[in-house]
Amino acid sequence: MTDSENPPLSDADFARVDEMPDELFYSTPRLVTHIDESACAALSAHYAKTLRTGDRILDLMSSYVSHLPKSLAPKRVIGHGMNATELEANRQLDEYFLQNLNKTPVLPLEDASFNACLIAVSVQYLVNPAAVFNEIGRILRPGGRVTVSFSNRMFPTKAVAIWRTTSDTGHGRLVADYFNNAQCFEDVTIADISPSPGRTDPLFIVTAHKG
Repeated sequence: MTDSENPPLSDADFARVDEMPDELFYSTPRLVTHIDESACAALSAHYAKTLRTGDRILDLMSSYVSHLPKSLAPKRVIGHGMNATELEANRQLDEYFLQNLNKTPVLPLEDASFNACLIAVSVQYLVNPAAVFNEIGRILRPGGRVTVSFSNRMFPTKAVAIWRTTSDTGHGRLVADYFNNAQCFEDVTIADISPSPGRTDPLFIVTAHKG
């Protein structure tokens, strides 16, 4: 797919080089950030502008850090991921659950129970994004906000084919399509918040809110 085209996606677009069970791939804890310090700071600064004190936040596909600003006082932060050691180490989470979204996209969460959902530098690993984004829409309250961030880093053998063969611009359009296809989100916006282009990791966000 080129950046100027938007053909229907096929199963092949969501194939991965490594189809070993995700539970096995993620069984080894990775207690590292997946973007550099400047990009981490840019993401935290963005969250400081968009998240609110008292929010119930779902940090989907999380790890040992959620990048939430220290000034934020959310009501509750629930994390999701694939490795218990990483999530246990994340001091910004109030609780967490383990789940392979590529096998079971249905979230064990109540309808309209969150104000915000975050997916930080991991959307490229979803093999069924349509189901996951529909679930995000279900668990968000009306007006609930979603921030999907991505950089140019990835585990290439676990990223889906369409992500590996598309540019940063194409990645933004792809995530925007995920939102638009769910048909419950409004004001889908793509932005480049890279802190120092060419000198630090790039960072892009796609945001939307539930209508």
